[in-house]
Amino acid sequence: MTKQSSITADDARFPLSKLTLSEMNPRQNVPVAEVEELAESIWTAGLIQNLAGIIDGVGGAEIVAGGRRLRALHLLAERHPDLAQERPELANPPVRIAPDLSTAQAWAVAENAARRDLHPADEIRAYGKMERSGATPAVIARAFAVTEKSVCRRLALAGLPEAVIDALAANEITLNAAACFTISADAVRSLEVLEQCRGENWSDHQIKKALKPDAVKDSDRRAQFVGIEAYQAAGGRIGGDLVAEETLLDDPEILATVFAERLAERAETYMRDGWKWVEVSEDDYLGYWFLQENGFERIYKEEGELSPEQSQRFSDLSELAEADALDAEGQEEFDALNAVLAGTYTETQKAHAGLILYVDRQGALQTCEGLIRKGDKAQAIAAGILETSHHGTDETPKSPISQKLREDLARVSQGARQHAALRDPDLLIDLLAYQLSHDLRWSKPFGLSTETCRTGRPQTARATRSMHA
Repeated sequence: MTKQSSITADDARFPLSKLTLSEMNPRQNVPVAEVEELAESIWTAGLIQNLAGIIDGVGGAEIVAGGRRLRALHLLAERHPDLAQERPELANPPVRIAPDLSTAQAWAVAENAARRDLHPADEIRAYGKMERSGATPAVIARAFAVTEKSVCRRLALAGLPEAVIDALAANEITLNAAACFTISADAVRSLEVLEQCRGENWSDHQIKKALKPDAVKDSDRRAQFVGIEAYQAAGGRIGGDLVAEETLLDDPEILATVFAERLAERAETYMRDGWKWVEVSEDDYLGYWFLQENGFERIYKEEGELSPEQSQRFSDLSELAEADALDAEGQEEFDALNAVLAGTYTETQKAHAGLILYVDRQGALQTCEGLIRKGDKAQAIAAGILETSHHGTDETPKSPISQKLREDLARVSQGARQHAALRDPDLLIDLLAYQLSHDLRWSKPFGLSTETCRTGRPQTARATRSMHA
């Protein structure tokens, strides 16, 4: 064994010419294509896993585990006559030597019956090295006997800083945590966050937030509204999680500016349509409470009418629509007739009213139309497009009875209804039917209640007389 040099107590290097396949090795027959693919992998990524064998007594070793690797190494030696000079580590591969025959037999069975997968960090480095040498994901997948999808996932991490892959190899961070670092192109910031999360069991969200605290997802309603192209045209940068296939917008200020500009452009279009005023809102929803808080009155479109011919055509198209038998031309005609029925705002209405534009949570532009401001109500009433309202104003006629009497009469009225229901229980069914058929949306039709029982007596003489009447 003069040509071998010790690596560890159990490992030694042997020239390829001194290595043979042991009869104990289960892989006696291997397809040539597999050997060629593995040879390409070893030439690119190196011999990741050592051979294992037993001393043959003539200065060499018989390989009991790693038959495919041994064949691939011999193939490389044939293809590269100067292998010893080009790749000495492959010309003299390391072999783990079994101390006895029983151990060698156990190794031969163990490696082929229960192979241990490579650590994800080793896969990332090996696949990345092969890719940089020109290998395609398909070739890498065949060489390592894995799926092409698995290779692509690992290659997405091949560009990570070495410190991140080292932390993954040392099990200081998880594979998911390592994948989070693909969103950052700032190596300094990545290392800072790595030191903070190393061994701390941070969630993916925490890591991504630390790497890019201000980044916005492309699913953000503003991004959906303006579009990625418009954002980039304004100088916005794009990043993303390569593993999760998530796009991030790294310049929220630019996004906000483009969003505001696009809304302003749409507002200008509506102004040209004849509205008295148009505003934009940053909110993603405008409810009834918004109108109340801001004192708006609302008017609605003037409903349109169809001619007899249009009505018949609308009926025909409706039947086709219900049967899902409308073609594109029919659908267009049907939509046009529906638009006539829906009505439109008249020029007079627009001259006294306005609208508010906003973008909803899905990134779609919405309008809250037909709004009349407080200061415009008088003119709108004079123009006949808004009715006078006495609700909550001093113009409401004063009641001829006192508040106490009104309360007493309400008590008498409710008590009468309750007594009527007790005398005739079927009345409750009639009231419920009335409520449902008229879509009243009240839980207490006609003031009936299962929670409140009016037992107090009236406090005024007039109410007492009404109760006994």
